Amino acid sequence: MSSDLHPSQLHQHLQMYFRAKWSFWGSLTVGCGLLFLGATQKPDSKPWILGASVGTLEVGRRHRQTAKLLEESLGDIDRASRVNFQAWARANTQPTSQLVLTVGALDANWQPDNLITDPVEYVNKVQKHVALVGGTGDGKSTQAQYFSTRIGGKVVVYDVDSAKGDWAWVEPTDLIGDGGLPEVDKAMEEALDHLEKMRVYRKEVSKDIPQEFARFYIAEEFPVLADCSNASQWIRQHAKVGRKRKQFIMCLAQNDTAANFALEGDADILDTCFVRIRLGKKAQDYARSTLKNPQLEQWLKAGGKKRFMVDDCPCELDLGLWQPSAQVATEISDKENTQVQTSPSGMNEYEQFILDWGQQHPGEVLKAAHLSRATRLFDNMQPDEIRIFFVSMADRGLGEVEGNGDRLGWRWSK
Repeated sequence: MSSDLHPSQLHQHLQMYFRAKWSFWGSLTVGCGLLFLGATQKPDSKPWILGASVGTLEVGRRHRQTAKLLEESLGDIDRASRVNFQAWARANTQPTSQLVLTVGALDANWQPDNLITDPVEYVNKVQKHVALVGGTGDGKSTQAQYFSTRIGGKVVVYDVDSAKGDWAWVEPTDLIGDGGLPEVDKAMEEALDHLEKMRVYRKEVSKDIPQEFARFYIAEEFPVLADCSNASQWIRQHAKVGRKRKQFIMCLAQNDTAANFALEGDADILDTCFVRIRLGKKAQDYARSTLKNPQLEQWLKAGGKKRFMVDDCPCELDLGLWQPSAQVATEISDKENTQVQTSPSGMNEYEQFILDWGQQHPGEVLKAAHLSRATRLFDNMQPDEIRIFFVSMADRGLGEVEGNGDRLGWRWSK
């Protein structure tokens, strides 16, 4: 019943309860005192004193009944008081308290201490695969493309529900899923055979596997693919030994439970062999519910898609300016055995400036910091955003990159 009371009504009921309670104890004390007094008085005054004592005790009894009835109707008095007062306080003070919280949480100068600016470098350092978690529109496919250009290897995508243009940067023959789960299941079996061949190669030929045998597998919506009979074995085997054999896997899902990755009952593999990258709302929820860090949650919200979580570390990397073009066209001449590369067209003004600088300074390494000082064109860009241009141009055969992380640079080479 207490939950149906308005806070002001509850306050009145509580006052009545405490008054009745204290009236009972007061009446009991006075009544007992009168009884004791009557026992010591003269006989002619005893009836009056005893009558007053009985009347006082009767009043206390009635107040005691009133207190019991109020207690039953209110339930737990202390809990009801706290809950209803909190509800009343929220209803009457929410705008002010919310404003204070917002101003404190959105401190423009706040930066997390363990910020990561190069997630690929982090993944390579720990030598793990990637479980990419995010909702629709959070940029999972862009992250997958960015990782594939940095890590390297032939890109193979498993996706039974791809739309036209979703994986335009992947060779059509390497996009598996038009035939449904049976086609993906067969491809997973072939991938396991290839993984075994790489084991034999490392044992009998060389531990350094040639890049032509490297693979970058992308499994889109793994909870769907988990119905394949080979899915569980595919993810387990690649998770454990894939990196040694240059077989990298990136599994995409909207939740990071072990069951979603066909690892039910073996969640340790997900923890020890995968880096969890959480995008969008998934990253914000993780910061709030698991890390208990509302300030980090607000920081993630303020940054949009360029801010996300890599395991327990916040990451900031703006891929919005990264517009990867189609792969460089390559033709092999049977007679001359020479490789001819066609440079991509449609360069933007930033790439054109970098290219012009490189051709004017052949052999010199260009760093992001140097560009920021040399021209105002890059004033509004972070160093990591400039390095994305370096990597993108190198991927298209325009120069080459040198170093990694915050030391990554670009130079022109024909």
